[in-house]
Amino acid sequence: MTESLGALVTEQSDPRNSRIDTLPTEEIARRMNAADAAVPGAVAAAIPAISAAVDAIAARMADGGRLLYVGAGTSGRLAVLDASECPPTFGTDPGLVRGIIAGGEEALVRSVEGAEDDAGAGAAVVRAEAVGPRDSVIGISASGRAPFVVTAVTEARRAGALTGGVCCNTGTPLAAAADHAIEVVVGPEIVTGSTRLKAGTAQKLVLNMISTIVMIRTGRTYGNHMVEMAATNSKLADRAARIVSDITGAGLPDARAALEAAGLELKTAVVMIERKVTAGGARALLAASGERLDTALNA
Repeated sequence: MTESLGALVTEQSDPRNSRIDTLPTEEIARRMNAADAAVPGAVAAAIPAISAAVDAIAARMADGGRLLYVGAGTSGRLAVLDASECPPTFGTDPGLVRGIIAGGEEALVRSVEGAEDDAGAGAAVVRAEAVGPRDSVIGISASGRAPFVVTAVTEARRAGALTGGVCCNTGTPLAAAADHAIEVVVGPEIVTGSTRLKAGTAQKLVLNMISTIVMIRTGRTYGNHMVEMAATNSKLADRAARIVSDITGAGLPDARAALEAAGLELKTAVVMIERKVTAGGARALLAASGERLDTALNA
């Protein structure tokens, strides 16, 4: 997959920046900032494709499926980052949303040469995860050509999983392999071929959308509040109290007292206040409502 690598938009050189090394530092910073400012527009153009993928992922997750991201290099690190934030933000089981990077955990902090070219490893990791029809597998590759990622998505699709591909070029092998192609074309990088820059920013924005909206669609928020958040430190306990107060209208002292009685379970505290029940009664209402706060409050 390297014969036409130089033809990819992400590999092109921008002649406007051919002598960037001779510019003052502030001018380089301004050029980088201007280049980054174009990224949200490129992401906006892909929103229909992102939305279609999100709805399909949420439907499978509601049926008990997982979301697996697969990437290499910078794309893989972004995948792991996004997945790792789901448990603290949305209270998910660590296995529900996972990021897989070519080369394994070592590749998170140090480049593992050749890992992205190992097509066999891409297929093998999908088989090792026992991916099936309820799961969703999203490949992430700026070039859209990394063999590890393309083969992983191909294998996932063969196994009946929903598949997607996030890339920053058009007409790529990854897009062709996936059910949902998400192509965010950001153009040449300010440092030629350094796709950790605009392409990396674009991929991060897309992954933010995918994970966040899937969690909204599957009931892990109430309005714009993180009601599944784990209050594991003083900052988060304070945030949880403010969320309980915002949702219920209770004062902060009452919100904190309810949280304490609920064992710091945010949704339980809300139901206790709104439905005027004990912690046990609130948990029972939530269980009967599929753990959805909106349903429990209106049951």
